Amino acid sequence: METLKNILSAVADTAMFGAIVNTVAVLIGGCIGLLLKKGIPDRIGDTIMKGLALCVLLIGIQGILKGQNTLVTILSMVIGGLIGELIRIDDGMKWLGDYVEKKFKGKGEGVSLAEGFVTASLLFIVGAMAVVGSLQSGLMHDHSTVYAKSTLDFVSSIIFASSLGVGVLLSSIAVLIYQGALTLFAGFLAPVLSDATIAEMTAAGSVIIIGLAFNMLGLTKIKVANYLPAIFLPILFCMFM
Repeated sequence: METLKNILSAVADTAMFGAIVNTVAVLIGGCIGLLLKKGIPDRIGDTIMKGLALCVLLIGIQGILKGQNTLVTILSMVIGGLIGELIRIDDGMKWLGDYVEKKFKGKGEGVSLAEGFVTASLLFIVGAMAVVGSLQSGLMHDHSTVYAKSTLDFVSSIIFASSLGVGVLLSSIAVLIYQGALTLFAGFLAPVLSDATIAEMTAAGSVIIIGLAFNMLGLTKIKVANYLPAIFLPILFCMFM
């Protein structure tokens, strides 16, 4: 037993532990959401989906208000969208979702696996908590912020999986890759990620979240994933503006 405690303590002290916990939280929450989904009629599921879309819109508006330099957000979105369109990020993410969907025969649900994957991935990786928490994990092995985010993502994944389906579970891969990369490269990124830069990154990401909300409401068909590079461009712009 003492040996097991020592092993668990050593694992918990690793920089990547926070990202792993967050990933597992999304997986477990998503599984619970899928179990709940089986007992929800389509009419109620559609109502829940629309309510979630409005909540996502609220999250986006709140995030935008954290930005201080509108020009940085505009430049980030325009140039980021151009980069994403050239390398076709949205097509790549949808291809991955469709590929897994074909393997596991997930068709026939109200929302495709690819749509659930893209939507949940963006929701879980955009925001200051993902950036700040990953930096704390990488630099100080302090996972407190990531633990708090994991709790929020756990609850959110239950709700989203009940409406968006199994694609929410697949989004755990995006969480692990994104937060894991930030954690591993924390030593290089910390000097350029000031509070102001993180605020602008959050603002740019929140514009993407609003586009996501419009898609969920069926008002638009924006390729939101193509704008992902916009989240990182404020790092460059804030150095010169």
